[in-house]
Amino acid sequence: GPRATVGDRAPVDGRDVRLTLDLYLQRAAEAALRRGLQQARVKRGSLAVMDANDGSVLALVSWPAYDDNAFAGRVSSTMYRALAEDENHPLFPRAWAGQFPSGSVIKPLIATAALAEGVITPNTTVNSVGGITVGPWFFPDWAAGGHGLTNVRKAIAMSVNTFFYYIGGGYNNFIGLGVDRLTRWMREFGLGNETGLDLPGEAAGHVPSQAWKQETKGERWYIGDTYNLSIGQGDLLVTPIQMSRVTAAIANGGSLVTPHVVAASSTADGMSKVGAPASAFATVRQGMRETVTSGSGRRLNSLPFPVAGKTGTAQWRADKPTHAWFTGYAPANDPQVVVTVLLEEGGEGSTYAVPVAGEVLQ
Repeated sequence: GPRATVGDRAPVDGRDVRLTLDLYLQRAAEAALRRGLQQARVKRGSLAVMDANDGSVLALVSWPAYDDNAFAGRVSSTMYRALAEDENHPLFPRAWAGQFPSGSVIKPLIATAALAEGVITPNTTVNSVGGITVGPWFFPDWAAGGHGLTNVRKAIAMSVNTFFYYIGGGYNNFIGLGVDRLTRWMREFGLGNETGLDLPGEAAGHVPSQAWKQETKGERWYIGDTYNLSIGQGDLLVTPIQMSRVTAAIANGGSLVTPHVVAASSTADGMSKVGAPASAFATVRQGMRETVTSGSGRRLNSLPFPVAGKTGTAQWRADKPTHAWFTGYAPANDPQVVVTVLLEEGGEGSTYAVPVAGEVLQ
């Protein structure tokens, strides 16, 4: 039928926006993630590279992705349907909207909390014999037979579960943090809340609590829940960008940066501090350095500068493969960038996530 013009407005120039993203690095990160996913024979993953000191996001990848140009002008309904119905959800920005169990990449945070609360000193040792038994339940180490005498640095480097069961939930005469202090420190590092990233759709993740479990599941909180939480399992959910922020705070000595992709005039405003002493961060950084020199991140030793980090292998369903994580920073002696990698259902963090991080850092 006939059409009438309702109104006519001349176009106006928009504001110029300068992004913190580095195009060269963004391309390299995308290629590295795609290669890592191919090697792990999986389809979905995330990667974030962030300035460790001011939160500028240098590269941010959610895979699978789509071509933005397809949405310029008229959008083909066939193409849109194909994207919308793809089981791997290419329209979903998983790097900041995907919520996942952290697995072991949470351990540096928990070690920082235990040091800050005086639950341990840098010299406290725990004997890992393969796991701990509580009543009829067994909570295992990943290495059968355990890791022997373990201090906090070795516990981070080798990802020794027993050490974290002790400092998280306590055991026999050893008093651990307990669920309330554990979750308070997780929140202190920004978990359970949006980071403030300047992109739409950011997820808050989830930090469980005794009250939450009682309300939603109608069950009380058990010591086993605390042990699971102590190794990043159970009901804890994090986004890759949250993990980048946690790692940045450890690397920079406690500043909780706001991740951002728009280059702001001032980045210092509203940066909160994590209330742990400098010595706690220093000890945890040593453990993260040992992850690379002698632990689960040894493949990164070949880089021409020192790297520090933590691998993770996170269970999320009994009938599905584990998620593969790595988060770390470089150079280890003067942290500039944080790299966080997640391959969904990608198996072991040390096998598949670490090489991706190495390629990006290189």
